[in-house]
Amino acid sequence: MRSLSDTLERLARLRAVKPAAPTGSILRKLDQFGSNPGALTAWHHVPKHLPAAPALVVVLHGCTQTAAGYDAGSGWSALAEDYGFVVLFPEQVRQNNANLCFNWFNTADTQRDEGETMSIRQMIATLVAEHRIDDRRVYITGLSAGGAMANAMLACYPDVFAGGAIIAGLPYAAASTVPEAFDRMRGLGLPKTKALQASLRAASRHEGAWPTVSVWHGTGDNTVVQENAAAIVAQWRGVHALPEQPTSSQMFANYSRSVWRDGRGTDAIELYWISGMAHGTPVDASTGYGHAAPFMLDVGVSSTVEIARTWGLAASFERRQRPKAETFDERPARHPSGGGGNKIQSVIENALRSAGLMK
Repeated sequence: MRSLSDTLERLARLRAVKPAAPTGSILRKLDQFGSNPGALTAWHHVPKHLPAAPALVVVLHGCTQTAAGYDAGSGWSALAEDYGFVVLFPEQVRQNNANLCFNWFNTADTQRDEGETMSIRQMIATLVAEHRIDDRRVYITGLSAGGAMANAMLACYPDVFAGGAIIAGLPYAAASTVPEAFDRMRGLGLPKTKALQASLRAASRHEGAWPTVSVWHGTGDNTVVQENAAAIVAQWRGVHALPEQPTSSQMFANYSRSVWRDGRGTDAIELYWISGMAHGTPVDASTGYGHAAPFMLDVGVSSTVEIARTWGLAASFERRQRPKAETFDERPARHPSGGGGNKIQSVIENALRSAGLMK
């Protein structure tokens, strides 16, 4: 547990350095959101035309990144503007971590109602109240240290989130020191499945439905090795009561997707392997959402769009138009060239017009 003096010191340092508005970004600073024990900064975007009871997506950047930089690379606020949901970008400050990493390995920052996890929870509660967000549609995603912290948020607050997406991240409570963190990133000393599942259950007293989890990882990632993605899946299989083998798997042009479907027919866990991709977030600039940048890798598949589709925030309109006999597992592969993009966009736009959401 973080001491009171440590918390006060971090808050004092944060107040001494007032973050400037990011140049060229549509993100706006969230000034007041609670006691902020983790001394984080918060940015957000609310679309011009916000529907009633919108969804909220929380996005956590990786090490050396900023909220505005990650937003520009991933395209989340642009997608939110087009499809009408709110996005929140918690941001780390150098006073907490010299490399701007969320402290996913620090026990004081990864327990319910403490440290950085509590700060992020306070940000969420503030936006839910201010914009009358549907609290059944709150989601979280993040890259690397942000992915590990997204996993910590899902573990500590499963009652808050409907789903989460972890990109090149690590299991919850896999490390408690900096040396352990580096070892786990290299795949050394990862806890066994039973220990991982026990840590997840011990993070809260949750007894209801658990969030769905989407895991993304590049097969060429030498910074956070692939064993971590497999460990995250194993960690979440326990609370979802799922077997080791996936329900179904698909191969696409440059990635694969495996799904663990629960007894209700819900895709409770999905795992994306991006062929040959190094450490970073997969983007597809041809979609118009995001672009290549450090740790933002244009590999012909947009994790932002696909995750939003999984959560029903964007291209879910395409799914709703399908005959009942057709399943998601039967959808055609998307190619890096974007050859099918115009047809998909046409289907989405037609559905939006039919729903009265586009002229």
